Amino acid sequence: MSEMQSQSPEPGVSLRNITIVAYVLFGLGFLTSGLFAFAPIAAIMIIYIKRPDAAGTYYASHFDWLISTFLWGLLWMFLSYLLVFVLIGWLGLVATILWVLYRLIRGVLALLDGKAPTATD
Repeated sequence: MSEMQSQSPEPGVSLRNITIVAYVLFGLGFLTSGLFAFAPIAAIMIIYIKRPDAAGTYYASHFDWLISTFLWGLLWMFLSYLLVFVLIGWLGLVATILWVLYRLIRGVLALLDGKAPTATD
């Protein structure tokens, strides 16, 4: 783990703040889908811009976690919306919302513990 945190303290603090902002934006967009729908997209843009700076730190795993959550959530939401017309889509929407919420909470808790997020803990 010490290899992954080999950067100086100043970039680590900055990356931590950026990671917190990304989680907040993602959660804000998730919880208020109509009003702040652009927030998760802004979070993903920030993550992609700062991704090279996070290489070699555990923040990179948080960035990957959020990108994966966004892309898979987008896919499952789209498929669920398509299936709403045959009524099974509502189950897909609920499952996707719960899954995204789980991933956000799991990621924030890992960040607060200073660890990389994993789905197998």
